[in-house]
Amino acid sequence: MTELKWWQKAVFYQIYPRSFADGNGDGIGDFAGMIAKLDYLQDLGVDALWLSPHFPSPQFDVGYDVADYVGVEPEYGTLDEFKRFLDGAHARGMRVVLDLVLNHTSDQHSWFKESRRSRTDPKRDWYVWRPAASGTDGPPNNWQSAFGGSAWELDPTTGEYYYHFFFKEQPDLNWRNPEVKQALWDATRFWLDLGVDGYRLDAIGTIYEAPEMPNHSVTEDLSAVRRTLSPYSGASEADRATARQIYENLFEHQHDRPEVHDLMKELRRVIDEYNDRVLIGETDDVTFYGTGDDELHLNFNFPLINTNHLTPAWIRDNQTERLGLLPDGAWPCNTLGNHDRSRFLTQFGRNDPIQDAGLARVWLALMLTLKGTPFLYNGEEIGMTDWLLTDLADFRDNVGVWLAGRVAAETALSPAEIVHLAATNSRDRCRTPMQWTAGPNAGFSPEGVRTWLPVNPNAGDGVNVATQQADGHSLLSFYKRMLRFRRSTPALIAGDYEAMLPDHADVLAFVRRSAADAQACLVVLNISEKPQTLALGAVAEAATCLFSTGHVEGAVDTLADLALAPFEVYVGSVPA
Repeated sequence: MTELKWWQKAVFYQIYPRSFADGNGDGIGDFAGMIAKLDYLQDLGVDALWLSPHFPSPQFDVGYDVADYVGVEPEYGTLDEFKRFLDGAHARGMRVVLDLVLNHTSDQHSWFKESRRSRTDPKRDWYVWRPAASGTDGPPNNWQSAFGGSAWELDPTTGEYYYHFFFKEQPDLNWRNPEVKQALWDATRFWLDLGVDGYRLDAIGTIYEAPEMPNHSVTEDLSAVRRTLSPYSGASEADRATARQIYENLFEHQHDRPEVHDLMKELRRVIDEYNDRVLIGETDDVTFYGTGDDELHLNFNFPLINTNHLTPAWIRDNQTERLGLLPDGAWPCNTLGNHDRSRFLTQFGRNDPIQDAGLARVWLALMLTLKGTPFLYNGEEIGMTDWLLTDLADFRDNVGVWLAGRVAAETALSPAEIVHLAATNSRDRCRTPMQWTAGPNAGFSPEGVRTWLPVNPNAGDGVNVATQQADGHSLLSFYKRMLRFRRSTPALIAGDYEAMLPDHADVLAFVRRSAADAQACLVVLNISEKPQTLALGAVAEAATCLFSTGHVEGAVDTLADLALAPFEVYVGSVPA
């Protein structure tokens, strides 16, 4: 195979620690549970694990409010257990990437507790403090928090406001202070010294704000924008695009400052002190690739999933634009979901069990055959879906709680309607516990234990690991087969991308061609419940079927009239 870095060849799997596996029976996922599932992950066939934050935290934002960058959340276990998890993953050939939150800390971090003690405290300048707006007692400007309300919180002790892009419980660090940089780079090295393989960087675009802090000219209501962007809103693609633009304008002076690139270059130099590590940004801005070797290694192709209708035309347009935007030498990175977004069967499904079973296979095949590094989210392999909570007392995502309060104040909806609307926007919907069995608590926790979030009841309908492990035709079995196929097919990892059938409404077809490996693969995905007959003679006269859900593998298929079954996945070898 063409010589590539490990992170270019790998399939990543995101573990949401609180929801993955409960090893001590307290209703919360932990390292004991993750260690027990390492054999499962190895058998699944993934190459690298992305671990959402495992650091000590009051859990106001479920771990993204970090109270100590060099520790382990006691509910998850100990540092020794983390080391056992890391060593166990490495022993099984899997890399481990941590989630690094650079923009802010928890308000319970010792740094912030010191910072707010007085205006002259040595750590005062570690955070962003400002006096009230001139001539008023109000906030320094009209900036909003991305999680609702003002981005400024008055601290009664010192009479000044501190800035928070997210919740007030997540004060922003002042990255213009070199002491802050040194402290975070030291924390970064701490985990690298233990052997972690890199970082996924949370919310990097928000690290710097415009230093003059001018008011925004756009003042639209954030809760209305969030409701439009919900995958449950029913909004048109045009309305969603408008809402995304309003969202960008609402935070114009609060994110994507040019200084962030200089900071990423500093972090890249830290990472490069270590052999063969990776930086992955929670951003779709291709400028963060820098020159190809001085900023991030990967960032996400989020535009692919900024839709409720994942059609062949949408995917073709996305690939044409995205691959055309990438700087020379940059490596693509694709995903269909994570802990902040609806599960892909909910967002892109058709609410029909038979069709969705076919689509689940098509969407995995899409991730594993497009050019670039794929990222999967735990539970996708068994077809987990969103679960909308019906009781506000069960909510753990405070975004949903905030929105429920806003909707109650702004509308005449009934309490049940308010909770439903909040649940469709709450990230709890895609964070429910992993479904291991059809038994009580889906095998995540022992019977009788209250899990930190309610378990999706569809675990009893076959959406669980145990049932699917025993079924050679299950979605889980398909994942295992497809992951092994990708690993053994160089063109699907290293090959260039060439679109075919540019106008087909129901079928996505493309060729992955690797001259260095002397291999080319024709990929055809029928994103339709209808059979299709395709004219692909322009690719080659025939293809040898390598992988299919409808054809005989190893057979030679004529491409002038290739017949596909509904939702068929077809990969064939064609002349390189």
